[in-house]
Formats: sequence, C-alpha cells, structure tokens
Amino acid sequence: MIRKVVKNAEEAVQGLKDNMTLMLGGFGLSGIPENSILAIRSNGAKNLTCISNNAGVDDFGLGLLLQTRQIKKMISSYVGENDLFEKLMLSGELEVDLIPQGTLAERCRAAGAGIPAFFTPAGYGTEVAEGKEVRYFNDKPHILEHAFEADFAFVKAWKGDEAGNLIFKGTARNFNPLMAMAGKITVAEVEELVPAGELDPNFIHTPGIFVQRIFQGVNYEKRIEKRTVRS
Repeated sequence: MIRKVVKNAEEAVQGLKDNMTLMLGGFGLSGIPENSILAIRSNGAKNLTCISNNAGVDDFGLGLLLQTRQIKKMISSYVGENDLFEKLMLSGELEVDLIPQGTLAERCRAAGAGIPAFFTPAGYGTEVAEGKEVRYFNDKPHILEHAFEADFAFVKAWKGDEAGNLIFKGTARNFNPLMAMAGKITVAEVEELVPAGELDPNFIHTPGIFVQRIFQGVNYEKRIEKRTVRS
C-alpha cells in the first residue's frame, strides 16, 4: 500500500505554481476544502484558473482568493452570493466562464473517466453554445463540450483512510467525487483520517487510486450562506 498522508494543507499544496488550473469541490459553502484554500492563499500562486460550482462568499471560501487577486479566471455555474466577484467581473479584472451546472459536473466526470469530449443539449441556442460544434441526435441539437484539464483537484471528505479512500457526507457529494477523479494531483482533506482497511469498502465513494495526497483538516467553520428560520 502506498501511504499518501501528508502533514497538513501547506505540505499538500507543494508544487502549486502561477498559471495553474485548479478544481475545488463543494456545493455553495458545503463541503468546500477550507484548509486547502487557506494554504493556496498562503502559497501566493497567481493567475490561477479555478473550476468550482460556486465562487464562495466575500470573506470565505474562494472569496479569500479573490480578495488577494490570485484568481485570473473562474469557471463556475452559480456565483450569485459574492459581491467582490461581481465587482471584479464587471470591471474586467476577472475572466468568467459560466456553465450549466450539469455540464460543469459532466466535464469533471468525463475528465476522470478518460472521455475527452461529449455532446449535450444543455445551452443550445444561448451564449453557451457560441463557437461550438453542433450535432443532431434524435432530431435534437446538441453542442460539443470538452472534458476539463486540471493540474490540481482539491476536495473535502467526511472520512478518509491512509490509502486515499474517501467517504463524503450529504451535499458534499455533489461535486467532490467528480473532481477527485479528474485532477492530475488530487488533494483530499478529511474531517477524520483512519488507518487503511478501516473503512467498509461498500461505503467508499472515491477509491484511493484517484487520490495522491490526503490529510486531516482542522478548524472547520462549515458556514451556511443563508440561514432561514421560522419566525
């Protein structure tokens, strides 16, 4: 067995450099790699392209990397909770590629499955389809989308073992497992790290073959974007 454990997030981001493309898991603020994002900020790498369903909020998640102007381009689906993101996009300081959510997920999954491209009906007839090849299947137009290429994928799991096997919890399963498959180097931070062999194979969501580095995270805030309570 190859032991993939690293000491902390700082060690996990070694090799991260300017101009790289990163995938960052999570859905909203659920299941985001909080420790890794802080380590990326400390690393100081600039001109990053970040693939993430959301762009965090002003003072948390990817919002922290927007503050330091480390992100050159965001490839996302939903970015509506971040005022700084809006300001940077409208001023031209930040490149933005908005993608239908299912297409974003499939471009991650395709990368992990070794599928270079696929056709989808999502986005046909909109700006999303501009400049893309169109083919008809069952008399319905589909546009060609390409799998992502990412230097690093940063994911956050509930439990993991020393071999890199991962179990995700709840909403964190939306993008983390797909991105874990797709990075050239996948870094997993977990709430609980256990010895290899301790996880039931029937409940593992991501096999360790996809993970190169794993560490136990600390001080998770697990923020909620909008808390709604009954009056």
